[in-house]
Amino acid sequence: MGIIGSTIKPFTNTAFQAGKDFFDVTEKDIEGKWAVFFFYPADFTFVCPTELEDLGEQYDTLQSMGVEVYGVSTDTHFSHKAWHDTSDKIGKIKFAFLGDQTHALTNNFGVLREMGLADRATFVVDPDGVIQIMEITCEGVGRNATELVRKIKAAQYVREHPGQVCPAKWEEGSETLAPSLDLVGKI
Repeated sequence: MGIIGSTIKPFTNTAFQAGKDFFDVTEKDIEGKWAVFFFYPADFTFVCPTELEDLGEQYDTLQSMGVEVYGVSTDTHFSHKAWHDTSDKIGKIKFAFLGDQTHALTNNFGVLREMGLADRATFVVDPDGVIQIMEITCEGVGRNATELVRKIKAAQYVREHPGQVCPAKWEEGSETLAPSLDLVGKI
């Protein structure tokens, strides 16, 4: 795909967020910030509300890490509001939902299916607008927000500590690695 390390493309999408009027979000809104774009197939479905609720439970943690979260589907912002107003799980969510009925944002990230729905995909964008993390799963497999938080902490650590990398299962405060010839074949 070649999307890791690429810069986010310009976009304008209308958002719904609890307690706010509808508003537009563009790539300018994430400049200088970490952002998660959490694509899901459709409102009023089955796996999606479980994932979104799980992510919503991590929203305060992500906010404390300087990360903004956007739920994205090809539904309209009106549909997002209706779902929020009628679902116990979705009604608890504080982050913004972007409507992408024109498919511009979904196409920008390369996750639009022929049927007009988004893949189940997550992208983490750094403060420079560069995509650092992506995850795409099949429709029947939900994502884990705790693991997403761990990955973002690792990406933030690597950004703040050039020359260091985070090994598998790295947790904040754990040992990192400094790649060198001395490590080749010894890990």
